[in-house]
Amino acid sequence: EPDFWSLFQQSPEYLDDQPNPLDRWSERVISALANDFGADPIFPFGEPPFAPFFSGALRTNRIFESPLRLLVHDQNGLLVSFRGALACSVHIDLPSAPAPPCQSCHAPCKTACPVNSFINGFYNVIGCKTHIKDPGLDTANCLSQGCAARRACPVSEISVRKAKQSAFHMKA
Repeated sequence: EPDFWSLFQQSPEYLDDQPNPLDRWSERVISALANDFGADPIFPFGEPPFAPFFSGALRTNRIFESPLRLLVHDQNGLLVSFRGALACSVHIDLPSAPAPPCQSCHAPCKTACPVNSFINGFYNVIGCKTHIKDPGLDTANCLSQGCAARRACPVSEISVRKAKQSAFHMKA
């Protein structure tokens, strides 16, 4: 960010009308980076077994667990996702961790979901999908603008993510 979305929209994968454009783009770009760095690419999509992206993200010192039990980035809030990772054979020193963004937050994310998909610390995927698939139920514009709970995060509010980018992810 802030250039990801405009670059992705110009990619062959986005323009070719084939399924899973972001997965295919991610695989192409991250595999090329892995080749350049002598690393192995790892992806959160495809066939099991799946790599532990959640726990790996927490080890970056920039990502934390939110009250929703979703990942939250220190600068992009709940508008964070992982398209892949590089497995390297060398140790990389990481900067010290900033304060977790949720540490002093009043957690508006916990009450922003119009269908209470994050009650009791679990993500009600079925409730969420039902809500965004029914245009009559999409009272919080989750499908067209992105998840209301993610958007309610004060750090997400200052992120540069475009509504069309969030809508793309929600549709997928």
